[in-house]
Amino acid sequence: MRALKKSLIDDQAIGRSKGGLSTKIHTTCDALGNPTGFHLTAGQDADLEGSDALMDHLTKAEAVLADKAYDADERMRHKLLAKGCIVVIPFKKNRINPEAYDKELYKDRHLLENFFARLKQYRSIATRYDKTAKNFLGAIYLVASVIWLN
Repeated sequence: MRALKKSLIDDQAIGRSKGGLSTKIHTTCDALGNPTGFHLTAGQDADLEGSDALMDHLTKAEAVLADKAYDADERMRHKLLAKGCIVVIPFKKNRINPEAYDKELYKDRHLLENFFARLKQYRSIATRYDKTAKNFLGAIYLVASVIWLN
């Protein structure tokens, strides 16, 4: 019975982190900061887990801006370069061979952060009232469409 409960929790993108049960929302945005795709993972999962799901749907991007958590050659940089994208990901401080990136272009990443700030103004998203991942993702799409229309 315990294994069954654990698998149900994993399917619902609920995971343990320092703050308790949580869910990570991974998103892609266009150049104006409008959301184009979402993926949910459990709170303790690495950020790269969500990027794998979103990378498949990335088609017409000229540049990809991401934070240090996405600094991985095999899983991110090589795939993006193969798609013809400019990679704008700062390197982690423990990286042996730091990659150069466009610091001026990276400043536009605040548009994505602004979207998350607007998304979390909605109480049901910030506190995750929905029990299932499907319902939570539906609420995220609904709120994102309202944000996009404004």
